[in-house]
Amino acid sequence: MREAKKQDKRTSNHTAKARHLRHQATDAEKKLWRLLRSRQLATCKFRRQVPVGRFIVDFICFEKRLVLELDGGHHQEQAAYDEQRTTWLEAQGFRVLRFWNHQVLTEPDAVQEAILLMVGQEFS
Repeated sequence: MREAKKQDKRTSNHTAKARHLRHQATDAEKKLWRLLRSRQLATCKFRRQVPVGRFIVDFICFEKRLVLELDGGHHQEQAAYDEQRTTWLEAQGFRVLRFWNHQVLTEPDAVQEAILLMVGQEFS
């Protein structure tokens, strides 16, 4: 019973943190969300700032098992954490596609094309 309460608390904390992150989106996250929301990209349903296991992913399409992560300058300092997170997500059956914030802001067409290539591939 005690373990179930701990799990509920962790889930509740992740949900609250994800909600906070949705309200504190970076310019790059806002720009990418405008491309992804409302099934605008290949009719795929993306969600943003979603708890998955012990992580919160930036964007996810459950149908295509695709996670999109945006990295700012601070991600250079946490490369080991990002690698661990990607490894875990891939072990759960997700593909992970990363972009630098700068790419999203200055090369949105290239970012969109890369995502379209990934959603067009059937996941094996």
